[in-house]
Amino acid sequence: MNFYDILLIVIKFTGAVVVFIYGMKLMSEGLQKVAGNKMRNILGKMTGNPVSGILTGTAVTAAIQSSTATTVMVVSFVNSGLLTLAGAIAVVMGANIGTTVTSWIILLGMGGGGEKFLFPLVIIAIAAPFMLMKKDKMKSISEFIIGFGLLLIGLQFLQDAMPDLSQNPAILEAMGRWGDYGFWSILIFIIVGALLTVLIQASSAVMAITLVMTANGWIGFDVAVAIIMGQNIGTTLTANIAAMVANTEGKKAARAHFVFNMVGTILTLIIFHPEMNLIAHMTESWKGISPYDIDSQKAASVIPLSITIFHTFFNVANTIVLSFFIPTFCKVVNWMVKPKDEDAEDEFRLTYISGGWMNTAELNMESARKEIETFSKRVLRMYTFLPPLRTAKDDEEFNNIVARIEKYEGITDRMEMEIAKFLTKISEGDLSKEGSQRISSMLRIVDNLESIGDTIYQIAMTRKNKRETAVHFDQGLNDNLAHMTSLVQQSLQVMDNNLNTDYSKIDLDAAYEAEKSINLYRDQLRSRHLDALKLGVYDYAIGSAYSALYALYEKLGDYVINVSEAIDNSKKNADSESDEENDKNNAPEAQ
Repeated sequence: MNFYDILLIVIKFTGAVVVFIYGMKLMSEGLQKVAGNKMRNILGKMTGNPVSGILTGTAVTAAIQSSTATTVMVVSFVNSGLLTLAGAIAVVMGANIGTTVTSWIILLGMGGGGEKFLFPLVIIAIAAPFMLMKKDKMKSISEFIIGFGLLLIGLQFLQDAMPDLSQNPAILEAMGRWGDYGFWSILIFIIVGALLTVLIQASSAVMAITLVMTANGWIGFDVAVAIIMGQNIGTTLTANIAAMVANTEGKKAARAHFVFNMVGTILTLIIFHPEMNLIAHMTESWKGISPYDIDSQKAASVIPLSITIFHTFFNVANTIVLSFFIPTFCKVVNWMVKPKDEDAEDEFRLTYISGGWMNTAELNMESARKEIETFSKRVLRMYTFLPPLRTAKDDEEFNNIVARIEKYEGITDRMEMEIAKFLTKISEGDLSKEGSQRISSMLRIVDNLESIGDTIYQIAMTRKNKRETAVHFDQGLNDNLAHMTSLVQQSLQVMDNNLNTDYSKIDLDAAYEAEKSINLYRDQLRSRHLDALKLGVYDYAIGSAYSALYALYEKLGDYVINVSEAIDNSKKNADSESDEENDKNNAPEAQ
């Protein structure tokens, strides 16, 4: 085998893996666009019941074909308090079972024969009519079907890319010695499996490569099992990386997945040979051949099945056994992840989104939404600093409050920039029409939240200038501004409530009522102010500072109502799309 032959094998192998991963990605994203919101709602309504948590994790992961995506969603829900840590652990246990569906799909797609590409091409052909339909949902279904077809084609390419080592017995013999180091071989290949999964970022691709290698007789049953155990550990590392910027509870949820898979692997290693003998017996009962058969060719023909059975047995058995120890897992991850300093609220930190996690665009919108809710809470917190500016006893206290507002203003600028950047990256993915509209609404929301922060800062600077120039308001003017402050506070609270509820259930009437109250009171203050100037009740400096403040509060109220209107626009677009589909479905056929 010369250099050219080796290079050709590498190119074919790499191309086959890319086709396989792209097919899996297209399949997953197509289904997410059809049912992404339903997946989020199912997880969001999870209780602390371990059985329902496991079943939910299994169903969601089997559907979206990604345990990492499920784990990232779980991290988001734990962050927001919608899911307890115990409930999250139950869901990630179920996610492991859900991944076994992928291995069975791969096994079933490993058929040979002269017409081996016929079945996947037929599947892709079936998707053609769906692509021509105008409905986004039908197009998403076509993506799912095409992705499945490409996955099978990639698998066939992968099989064809594997060289025939029967012509090179020396290489085959050398590879056969990989498993001659006893228990150390198992540990080595667990590490290999974990690293390969982290490198490729697709546990399903590692599973496919492993099954093809065993079918070609490259590696034995025990080595393949070790790679699969390593793959189960490696797939948890991506979620842990994504959770690095999460809060304490989010980190615990991601860490729990890693700990669970590690404990499951250790338990399997303790009873490794009895368990492998059990899997071999199950395979022999089914196919009449053992993966440990003396005839290596016969053994190779059933090892892919044995591996798939092991993968299912490994995840199901570990989940059943370890589900009784969920409280113990909670204690372990609580010990591993220490709470953060409470003062961290005054520091810039994204809680739910990570720049490195971009391969599930529809589901990532939930992370962006949670981050926007956090943004809103920061703005409300920033607003509470304004009243103490009026009552500050001395310059030191006043300047400390101004410095804090200035710091928060910088935080709001950075949050707006990072969330907008994240949403822009999501929008570059293949999104449904509804998803694109939601991103547009979210971009408008974060823009207005940042403007609220800017206006709060402007109010603080106006107060500072007033103090430095020794401008003093009488009790009446202070009372007027205090009432305006209260009206805007109510408006902000309505906005925050709307951001923290289902967008389809927002209270827009309450938002408009709050905005109306602000505008009416502003009109009253302006009318009184003009009369006071005419009568010389106060001088120009006082009047200028006073009018600037109530105008800024009213301007702040405009940005607040813009947020609720952006939420409502997202809801209207979703409703409009739904009505459009219903109209098309109910429209009479052309005669």
